[in-house]
Amino acid sequence: MAHGHKSNEKVVFVGDSRVRKKSAPGPVTPPDYSSYPGKSEAFIPNFLLKEWMVGVVVLVGFLVLTISEAAPLGYPADPTNAAFIPMPDWYFLFLYQFLKLQYVSGSYVVLGTVGVPGIAFGSLLLAPFLDTGKERRFYRRPIASLLMFMSLISCFYLTKQSWDHYQHELKITNTIPEQILREEKAREAAEEAAKAGRPAGEPAPEIPLVDAKDPVVSSLVEQKAQCVMCHGADLKGNESSGIPSFHGIGDKFSKEELVDIVTNGKNNMPAFKDKLTADEIDQLTTWLAKQKAPAK
Repeated sequence: MAHGHKSNEKVVFVGDSRVRKKSAPGPVTPPDYSSYPGKSEAFIPNFLLKEWMVGVVVLVGFLVLTISEAAPLGYPADPTNAAFIPMPDWYFLFLYQFLKLQYVSGSYVVLGTVGVPGIAFGSLLLAPFLDTGKERRFYRRPIASLLMFMSLISCFYLTKQSWDHYQHELKITNTIPEQILREEKAREAAEEAAKAGRPAGEPAPEIPLVDAKDPVVSSLVEQKAQCVMCHGADLKGNESSGIPSFHGIGDKFSKEELVDIVTNGKNNMPAFKDKLTADEIDQLTTWLAKQKAPAK
C-alpha cells in the first residue's frame, strides 16, 4: 500500500480505488441531530427552512380564505351621513376597543396609540433575546406562558366587547349596516328584474315625478320644507345615507304613513309638525302619495 512521500500520512480509500477522498468546497452540511437526544438542530438553515415552510402554508390558507369570502362592500364614503358607525376590520377590533378606555384615550391618546402597542410589539421582537433558556415546554416557562395567555385572553375579551358595543349601537339607533342594506337592495332589484322580465344586471327604468310642476313643489318642497336640502335637487335622495327618493315613494308608503312620517319624523328625518301647518302637511303628503310608478 502506497502512502505517498510521508510514512505517517493517513489515507482514506474510496471503494477499491486508491484515490484519496477530498473535502468538498463550500459549507459543510449540518449533521442529523435526531441522533443526539436533547440537542436542538441548527437554526440556519434547518430550523429557518421549516419556519418558512409553515409560513408559506399559513399564507396560502389565508389567501384562499380571502378569495373565497369576499369583503363586504358598503356604499361610497359620505361625510354627510351622520348615521354611519365606523368600524375597523375584525383583527383591529381589540385595539379599537382598547382606545375607548379612560387612560389610553383623550389626553392619554399618545400612550394608547404609540406607547402601549410599542411596548407590546417591541417585547415580541426582543423575546428571542430576553428568553434564552433551553426549556421549551410551556408549563416549565411560567413567566413567558403567563404573558402569552394574558395577551390572548385580553385580545379575545376586547374583540368581543367591541363587537357587542357595535351591535348595541345599531340597535339603539335603528341602523342597518351598509353591507346588509346593499345586499337587500340588490336582492330586491334582482326580484323586480325577474318579475319584469329584464336581465338581472340591467337597472330598472327611472320613475318620473308625477305633477312635477305642481305649486306644492315650489312652495313647500323647495322653499318652506326645503326637502331639496337632503333629498337633492332631483329629489332622488341618497341611499347610502338612508335618504329615500321621492320618485315612486307612493308605492312604498300610504298617504297615512306619509302624514305620520312628515309630522313626527322617522330615523334621520326631522319632524315638521312645528314647521308646517296641518294643511301644508296634507298638501305635501297628497303630492308625495301620487308619486307612483306608471301603470303597465
